[in-house]
Amino acid sequence: MEVNVQLRDEDAEKLVLGTIMINRDAFEEVREMLSKECFYNSFHQEIYKAIIQVASSGDRPDMITVKNKLVANGIKFEPYLFVSIASNQTFDLGQYAARLHDLAIRRKFYEIGQYLVSNSYTESEDILDVTNTVSDQLSSLFKSSSSVISTINEGLESVYHMINENLNGGKPLTGTPTGFEKIDNKSGGLQKSDLIIIAGETSQGKTSLAVSIMRNAASLGAKVAMYSMEMKKEQITARILSMESGVPANEIMYSRLTESQLQSVDKGIGKISGKGIYFDDRSTSNIDTILSSIRYMKLKFGIDGAIVDYLQILNVNMKGANKEQQMGDVARRLKNLAKELDIWIIALSQLNRDNMNPVPSLARLRDSGQIAEAADVVMLVYRPEVKGKSYPGDFSHVDTRGTAMIDIAKGRNIGLLKFICGFNACTTCFYELDNIPISSGMVSDEEDSPAF
Repeated sequence: MEVNVQLRDEDAEKLVLGTIMINRDAFEEVREMLSKECFYNSFHQEIYKAIIQVASSGDRPDMITVKNKLVANGIKFEPYLFVSIASNQTFDLGQYAARLHDLAIRRKFYEIGQYLVSNSYTESEDILDVTNTVSDQLSSLFKSSSSVISTINEGLESVYHMINENLNGGKPLTGTPTGFEKIDNKSGGLQKSDLIIIAGETSQGKTSLAVSIMRNAASLGAKVAMYSMEMKKEQITARILSMESGVPANEIMYSRLTESQLQSVDKGIGKISGKGIYFDDRSTSNIDTILSSIRYMKLKFGIDGAIVDYLQILNVNMKGANKEQQMGDVARRLKNLAKELDIWIIALSQLNRDNMNPVPSLARLRDSGQIAEAADVVMLVYRPEVKGKSYPGDFSHVDTRGTAMIDIAKGRNIGLLKFICGFNACTTCFYELDNIPISSGMVSDEEDSPAF
């Protein structure tokens, strides 16, 4: 049955398809809005079907990958015709995608109307059946858009379900475990859609804490992608292996190991082999490249979270913007991506130095207070042993040797928390302490840092 020509816009179809194949991340922008039926032209439908298949496999749907998928699907076409479609581009992708979505609904209106007209001339179907069929078809037209809209009652039902689970002890953690009981009890683990900032001064252990959390999460089945602007995958892997084996990472990489060290390393390899930890050697310090890679990791491997080390070293394409604006933009984009992909993202950040009072605080986040505003959780790392200082406040009696203070200075939905954990400088591993070591004497500000 031919549909009125006014209910199609093949020029808009070409613009949408071409833009998706040209612009990185364009497909994710309109994926929820479009379906194969949004394209009237049959060849355009096959192109969009190929785009979905390529993206679902974890690859980017560009001109080459989509063409190859069309060939693999057995679709016969003229190359010049495909190139002419793939060469179209618009800066208003959302506008044209919405038009295609609306036209597809109107074509469905026509089909439903024809069904009603045909049943007005015959009694072959029961009136109630006709009414139910039409009602179901009309409801399905807006199913995709209504699926993300819910009422307060549905929200209450979900919260009530969580309360019952907590009472029954049926699900101790709702998120990815960090390996630190105090954090997990407070937050339920690393929660999907959360942006977590780990901040500290240079040499305080930001990267080590992030790698420790990654190792703990992966050992319990989580899948994590790691992006480091300063370390290669071999160096990060050596750190994880060091935490498992007890052999220092620098010795693993650069020294001739003893027989006992080799045995320890072999056991460590057995523990971490096959764990869900991923690196992207193609990633650079460009934020757009990293965001694209995280999308790829989610599609290809179904990652639970990603770690970015660290914010201040990232390159941001914002001409005319100062560093504060750039860092604020990066933090917001990471937060939006975490929410969109339903994963958690840990981003590391430097703190401005304060030699007079080295105790970390939110106010010292380097380059932008907007980082803290975008974050759901901000963890501050403090190892006073490095500075020859003592712990502040309630922890002033704690021995600083081989310990660190983790300060959750911002915790949206979880509150604030400070606790002491252990730190092994040889393996750069943060770990839980069964007993907090008490200092034999107060560490004076003038004392040198004790040697390990």
